[in-house]
Amino acid sequence: MTLTTEKKVVLGLQHTVAMFGATILVPLLTGLNPGVALFSAGVGTLLFHLLTKRMVPVFLGSSFAFIPPIVAATEAGYSFAAIGAGIIGAGIIYALMSVLVSFIGSRRIRDLFPPVVTGPVIAVIGITLAPVAISMSANNWWLAVITLLATIVAAIWFKGLFKMLPILTGLVVGYVVGMIIGVVDYTPIGDAAWIGLPDFTWGWQDIQWGAIALIAPVAFVTMVEHVGDILTNGRVVGKDFFEEPGLHRTLLGDGVATFFAGLIGGPANTTYSENTGVLAVTGVYDPAILRIGATFAIVLGFIPKLAAVLETVPVAVLGGLSIVLFGMIASIGMRTLAEAQVDFTHSRNMIVVALILVLGLGVSGLEAGITFGNVQVSGLALAAVVGVIANLVLPKEIDVPERI
Repeated sequence: MTLTTEKKVVLGLQHTVAMFGATILVPLLTGLNPGVALFSAGVGTLLFHLLTKRMVPVFLGSSFAFIPPIVAATEAGYSFAAIGAGIIGAGIIYALMSVLVSFIGSRRIRDLFPPVVTGPVIAVIGITLAPVAISMSANNWWLAVITLLATIVAAIWFKGLFKMLPILTGLVVGYVVGMIIGVVDYTPIGDAAWIGLPDFTWGWQDIQWGAIALIAPVAFVTMVEHVGDILTNGRVVGKDFFEEPGLHRTLLGDGVATFFAGLIGGPANTTYSENTGVLAVTGVYDPAILRIGATFAIVLGFIPKLAAVLETVPVAVLGGLSIVLFGMIASIGMRTLAEAQVDFTHSRNMIVVALILVLGLGVSGLEAGITFGNVQVSGLALAAVVGVIANLVLPKEIDVPERI
């Protein structure tokens, strides 16, 4: 099918819209700049395409997996520059894993992250964030509930592309209602310029190992997500991207995009399943259209007025959106276990999951976190590492436990 330039531009804009809601929500929840997030997502997507031979129709946006450690780092008193250094560290881990994959092959990497590990780790992300959603919603429960209901209606009853934009729908409805009841502060909008550079925060200016130890290891969690997204994308398009351009290249592309985001003060990037959904709906798989969408994201990053509008979103609106999003993240973790038919009659599977859940939730719930020497470690990172090691060390077959 031959597409005119006009149609390609419209399709590219559609991809920008699909990633917009989730991408801006991460900085709004963590205190990072939404304009920088859009700019880093756009540039990160172009870098990914460059490093993957411009073959993979993928869009990169803000990763939700990094919200807990970023929030923990903020509460621990680390600056946004130090947080950026932690995200740079995550990008470096991606790059190192890319080198490893090129030597040992993609199958060995997938063996490190089976569903018995990835499922509970993903669930921990959502459950850990649950108190954040409730705390924000408590700012104005009526507004949070209206936002929540609008999001649910869009996700269940809307059709076509709009069905894929429930977060954006909930955000718009919540914001309009907030305007009507007078809880929106317009001051930042009036102070912001129409055109200008995003408010960059340079990640190399405050390198602190504590922040790096909190944030960087989460890359091991998002690698699991990356593998799943690339597999799904390949199935939609009808190509095996593990073979060509290769998993090592897609990991490197994701890593360089994340490195760049940390460098300028944006949230870590990850491949977006929302845009793979758009591919499935439209049937148009040309990677060039994703690059057009990335260009739109970059342009939006140069509109400070837009970033200011996003910063005026009421806290309760973010709370209503977060109830859905964080709950869905936890649900995806449980679905991962169910779809893989993980056998919980075996003690080793129960032990692996138990370690991940208790360490992930328990350590994240500690006000001071857990430290090794002077380095604070996030519960999510600790749970992921312990889960991988336990899965490798424990024998595959253990006697079925007696009923209690």
